[in-house]
Amino acid sequence: MGTVIDSHFLALTAIVTVGYQLMFFIVTFLLKFDKVTDFAGSTNFIIIAVLTLVLKGSWHFRQVVLTLLVVVWGVRLGLFLVMRILQWGEDRRFDEMRSNFGKLAVFWIFQAVWVWTVSLPVTVVNASDRDPPLQAQDIIGWIMWSVGVIVEATADQQKLTFKNAPENRGKWCNVGLWKYSRHPNYFGEIFLWWGIMVASTPVLEGAEWLVILGPVFLTLLLLFVSGIPLLEASADKKFGSVAGYRLYKKSTSPLILLPLVVYGNLPSWFKTAFLFEFPFYSGHLPQEGPSW
Repeated sequence: MGTVIDSHFLALTAIVTVGYQLMFFIVTFLLKFDKVTDFAGSTNFIIIAVLTLVLKGSWHFRQVVLTLLVVVWGVRLGLFLVMRILQWGEDRRFDEMRSNFGKLAVFWIFQAVWVWTVSLPVTVVNASDRDPPLQAQDIIGWIMWSVGVIVEATADQQKLTFKNAPENRGKWCNVGLWKYSRHPNYFGEIFLWWGIMVASTPVLEGAEWLVILGPVFLTLLLLFVSGIPLLEASADKKFGSVAGYRLYKKSTSPLILLPLVVYGNLPSWFKTAFLFEFPFYSGHLPQEGPSW
């Protein structure tokens, strides 16, 4: 069952992804029910990984491992996000979209592109006939994935526990991993997908190296579009006038986990150039008045 539509399963996975996301888009728009959004995204990754593994039928060890890594990540994230939205009620991201067909459609199209693109390394590995012996890249990639998924899961649970505590209502999360990064969950997600990319490299040849677009796309998405910028703007509007929050933001890394004593003493140019502390992350902070 080696070839379905194309030898790398790119067209097949695109068709499956568009169809799957379209189904959930219709449910969301007609029923105004947006609790399935994150479930649709995470399970789509699982479907692509398992489908390509089974259709190829090679069952190479590297293919099985990478598929299992995606399944474990997808199941964990999907269950967590579903439980969270059931606790919190409606997804506030859709407050301005539920009755706007165009805006909602753009969101679901973007989600389909996200799933298909980020899945590229696993898709191409599962479609490959090559099965070189295990190499250092495999082990390094698996370790990166392990670190990333532990960080993401820990950060998610710490924030959920923090926000569910009545005494923390109206506060920003700065406990656990959130003391060392303003977005440790995003660091974990980026790191684990780069790990999958590294673990796929022993199989790649020629144009197949373009699958690096998967983790690159995810990184750029979280750094510049729908991840950190939106959350930074939201937090700045809520807490920007609070001195403690401004100190937290100034002394805490936006992404990479670092001790406060290290990050707080680094020069601004270094933070911007190497640690992703971009000026527009503070664009919604209220301007401080004169000190006199």
